[in-house]
Amino acid sequence: MDMKKVAIGAGIVIVVGGGFIALNQATKGGDSAASKTVSFWYGGDGDTDIKPIIQDFTKETGIKVKIQSIPWSQYNDKLLTAAASKSGPDLIDMGTTSVPNFVSSGSLMDISSVIKQDKNLQPDNFFKGNVQTTQVKGRYYAVPWYTETRVLFYRKDLLEQVGYNQPPKNWNELYDAAEKLSKRSGKDMYGFSINQGEPTFGFMMARQNGATLLNDKGQPEFNQQPMVETMSYLQKFVKNGLSPKDDLKQNIGESFGGNGSQPMFVSGPWMIKSIAQDAGLKDSQWGVAQLPAGKVNNMSSTGGGDLAVFKYTKHQAEAIKLMKFLSQRQNQLKYYKNSNSLPALKDAWTDKSLQDEKVQVIRQQLNNSEPMPMIKQWDQIGQNYIKAWEKIAVEGADPQATMTTFNTQTEKNLAATK
Repeated sequence: MDMKKVAIGAGIVIVVGGGFIALNQATKGGDSAASKTVSFWYGGDGDTDIKPIIQDFTKETGIKVKIQSIPWSQYNDKLLTAAASKSGPDLIDMGTTSVPNFVSSGSLMDISSVIKQDKNLQPDNFFKGNVQTTQVKGRYYAVPWYTETRVLFYRKDLLEQVGYNQPPKNWNELYDAAEKLSKRSGKDMYGFSINQGEPTFGFMMARQNGATLLNDKGQPEFNQQPMVETMSYLQKFVKNGLSPKDDLKQNIGESFGGNGSQPMFVSGPWMIKSIAQDAGLKDSQWGVAQLPAGKVNNMSSTGGGDLAVFKYTKHQAEAIKLMKFLSQRQNQLKYYKNSNSLPALKDAWTDKSLQDEKVQVIRQQLNNSEPMPMIKQWDQIGQNYIKAWEKIAVEGADPQATMTTFNTQTEKNLAATK
């Protein structure tokens, strides 16, 4: 899953005829709604960030909410068990890449009609990339809750020492700056860190080079020139000592702070707080920039959280009411202030709490950011990519041959799970 990390999705089927009328009446409130308790599964190690907002919901509606906080390492398995048993939460905090898989298993409700009838849930209100994470085959199964995208983190002071008064603007500058930074005196000095375990990184970079990843027929194109060129470009960083070959297991203070052994890296908005608290740097020593552009664009990868309604819930109206409450501007802002998870609602970004220069860079990058393909097999494809990248980076394998093998593996995976 792509998160900090983490995300939610929301969806519910509107039943025709009398069922629809009953649901519509229930969502307006009333004694029957207030007498029920809604269960909400929330990804994380505790509920301190969300609990105050849930308490506001109960005060406003009279509907009680039972929050079950589940560590993200266990979250997917819990959802799979719930889906298989048809017994789970009413509202779900869901990782964006997981939505297609649970739609395929019939676990999420189709909320297309709910969205159509509510002006506050209209897709244009949210970042396009996040809306894409809620759709499968033109139907809506979730509502964006919080967002994230990848940007470039860099040491301003160290880049200035090698002649860069601005962050790299394109792939050529990124390589040149990384090469110069890697030649600094000292042990294990690098220029650019490539996250070895990040399944979206190579695909994101390949899109910048013109790759479509999957063609119009849903077939992989990982063995085509744009993707192979990207792998060759990234391999050069490792081969020539600009990037570590292995994960050095360093904390942010060791890698980015101090003498900056890894002075440039790509990551999400959660790193802003981490660097500020743990890197031991002055604010003027580091910055955040939009990604350097490849041959075609500087496309980033959209992630975050979506709110989804469990298909087998017995509290449809109440779950939808909670979903709508959490989607409101003031509550997305409250959640941001509690958790640093950025609002998926575009209008929320006019709030003064989001005017920090570094945060606004992320806002700009969100305009040029897309999620990974919304297919149920994508998580497995991402894990297989990590293995392919390890062969290229660590073993020095030929990018074309490796990506051809990976492409064939993906074709088989897609065919087997249709």
